[in-house]
Amino acid sequence: MNKVEQILKILSDKNRLRIYKMLEAKRCCVCEIAYVLQIKQPSVSQHLKKMKDAGLIMSEQEGLWTNYYLTPTSQPYEKILLSVLSEWLGSDEIIQKDIEQIKSVDREMIPKE
Repeated sequence: MNKVEQILKILSDKNRLRIYKMLEAKRCCVCEIAYVLQIKQPSVSQHLKKMKDAGLIMSEQEGLWTNYYLTPTSQPYEKILLSVLSEWLGSDEIIQKDIEQIKSVDREMIPKE
């Protein structure tokens, strides 16, 4: 029960929901997520840390970039919860816009803060 509660708490934030959906579309770095959400990179990093601590995402170093991606779930309840959540959000206009934008964003072209 503790893991389900933790996942629900993490995904109760709209920015973390948007990040989750972006990470479904592709691996992303902090600057790409910040660019799409139009929030500061430290805020994105805090969201990603909470998601990582909950086991929802993982990270991998690629040169100067740290790429974040969804953790493959093995627990049946996690799979069901996350697939239902994903389906519910799939038709949301903001989410659709985020996904379109994250697929086309070029991290090399994002202005440095």
